[in-house]
Amino acid sequence: MTSRKRDIRVRGTRRAEPDVRKLGRALIALAQAQAEADARAEHDQQAQTPHPKPAADQPQGGAQ
Repeated sequence: MTSRKRDIRVRGTRRAEPDVRKLGRALIALAQAQAEADARAEHDQQAQTPHPKPAADQPQGGAQ
């Protein structure tokens, strides 16, 4: 292994008009990933919450 650092350089290409289709696809992918993460978090939270079971000796109709 080498202990040498590597510098990574990123250079943008300036265009007269942005690639709207590419930006749109990236935005949709981000929204889908966020929606999946939100749904997964909600599902995990519901799975951890204990669900109360109805008691067998309580009447089903209501108070008399």
